[in-house]
Amino acid sequence: MWQTIIVALIVAAALLHFSTKYLPAGVRRAIVRGLVRCGLDEAKMSTFFKVAPGCGSGCGSCGSCDSPPPPATPPADGSSKRVILMQVQRQD
Repeated sequence: MWQTIIVALIVAAALLHFSTKYLPAGVRRAIVRGLVRCGLDEAKMSTFFKVAPGCGSGCGSCGSCDSPPPPATPPADGSSKRVILMQVQRQD
């Protein structure tokens, strides 16, 4: 019986570690939203799952609402073209 409890705790800890580190950011945000709906603190859960808190939290830490976007600067040489190098592999 103790072995089952210990294995369950190890699996739960591994799942928690996996979900905070290796899941895509969108899935982690969805987990944070679900936990916030259950009554947990959004700032703590966002920090724990390593995602930025939502803009609805009113924290003001991202500064996205306060500052205007940076102006787009043209290249220094005046050209607006980008060169994309491609390697072609031909099979004989």
